[in-house]
Amino acid sequence: MSKHRKKFIAFVEKIMAESEKITPEELMFTYKGILYPATVCSPEVFKALESFEARSDDVILAGYPKSGTNWVGQILTDLVDAAAKSNGDTNSADDEFEEFPYLEVGDPEKYQRMANLPSRRVMFTHLIPRNLPTSILKNKTKILLLIRNPKDVATSFYHFSNGLSPLPSYNSWDDYFKAFMSGQMPWGSYFDYVFEWNKYADNENIMTITYEELKENRASGVKCISEFFELNLTEQAIQEVVDKSSFQAMKENSQKTHGEFGKVLFRKGGVSDWKSLFNEDHNREMDTTFEERLGGTKLGEKIKYEVYCKS
Repeated sequence: MSKHRKKFIAFVEKIMAESEKITPEELMFTYKGILYPATVCSPEVFKALESFEARSDDVILAGYPKSGTNWVGQILTDLVDAAAKSNGDTNSADDEFEEFPYLEVGDPEKYQRMANLPSRRVMFTHLIPRNLPTSILKNKTKILLLIRNPKDVATSFYHFSNGLSPLPSYNSWDDYFKAFMSGQMPWGSYFDYVFEWNKYADNENIMTITYEELKENRASGVKCISEFFELNLTEQAIQEVVDKSSFQAMKENSQKTHGEFGKVLFRKGGVSDWKSLFNEDHNREMDTTFEERLGGTKLGEKIKYEVYCKS
């Protein structure tokens, strides 16, 4: 197992143990009007993050929680690792990047350590654009923006929250649905997230891909991601990443890559699981809110709501 994975698993196990010791009221804190899990984020970390210096060759994946960031993040890591090896670098990118991959998760000294890491650095984030370090957009760092239809996000987040101690749990789907629709969620409102990122949808340094299109044609999606980040990989190298990145393959390997966390993280990985929880009232409210907030926007159209969110 790589050093990166060992550190990832140790960190997750630590925060899960810590969260068992605190009250439900202490699980979350608010920073700039958005809720965050107190065991993985802190105001001190966000303050330190402001001065983080991004590089033009950094590889960043942005996505709202439960949009598939762990899945696509592994694809990105494998692609960058393959590119490093093809260039004669014998050190694995996965081994070198020992920091927890989520940009906003860790300790305030994390960013000083990251300054000493070699390129390319692979980072993930759930943050909305205005809470990212200004250096990311200023230095024209490339960002892969991952979006997923809101009904499946809500459904996946519900199961994830109830299965993970650092996050609030809910007595019922109805209680959770109210929190999701009002934006009282870790990392904030889904609708605010997509709406804010929509302002950057035409930025040439940002590529948007949907969870659904990647599920439908993983090979094409992985190739497009590789080309966007100019990794210069052969067809064979790309295919090797494609073969390793099926949800089933990652789920079977989750104990090695994510420890006990993998059981919660890799649940179904499908499309349209929302039909198991949404009733007519839930559908009506979600449909109305989506149209009001994201209808007619570039990202709203890319989500293909009529295809994936209508019975």
